[in-house]
Parts: sequence; structure tokens; C-alpha cells
Amino acid sequence: MSPFLNITIDGVDYIAIPKASFGSQPLDEEAFDVARYDRIKEQLASSEEELMPAAFADRIFDGESPLRVWREFRGLTLQSLAEKTDTSRAYLSEIENGHKDGSIRIMKRVADALNVGLDDIV
Repeated sequence: MSPFLNITIDGVDYIAIPKASFGSQPLDEEAFDVARYDRIKEQLASSEEELMPAAFADRIFDGESPLRVWREFRGLTLQSLAEKTDTSRAYLSEIENGHKDGSIRIMKRVADALNVGLDDIV
């Protein structure tokens, strides 16, 4: 019987080992890297994940509004996003500029319109 336990959490496969064995098992980093690479390729091919140019990602990392960055990445104006979400342009502008938080209901509509998860824009 293998000391490893294969588990899946939220669609992601993991391998668990007994704590006593941790550190005593040789780690095949190359095999791990190849498996991770293959999984990312599958996620990209199925549109489960997507790539964002570094220039956009850096803006989020630098503290810019994720909502603004995703909106601009999708090529939308505030007005067009407002129309897609049945929200006012002014309200979205206040959210982007940090003057309002935005209700969960509105933010969910915005996330859906941008085709991202809610956690990507808040």
C-alpha cells in the first residue's frame, strides 16, 4: 500500500503524505513541474484559465482598481460596461476610483459581464 493519499479539492488534484514521511521522500521536482505545466495547458485550452499581459497584471499588483484593469483589458468603456450591467456609468466610476464598494449584486453582474470571477475584481 502506498503511503500517499490522492485527493481532489475544488477540481484540483493533490497528493498527501503522512507527516512522518514528509522530508524522507525524494522530491521529483522535474516531474512535478511537468505535471503542473500540463495542467495549466489543459486549463488554458478549456478556457478555465486565461492569460493576461504583464502590463495589465502589473497594474493590479501596483494597487490599481482591478475592475478598471479588467474593464480596459476587455476593451470596454465605462459606458459600455454600465449598459451591459444595467448600472450607471457614474456608479461604476465611483467603484473604480475607490469612493464606493459596490453591492454584491452589482459586482456579480460586473464580474459576469467581464467574464471573470467576483474575487478577480474586488
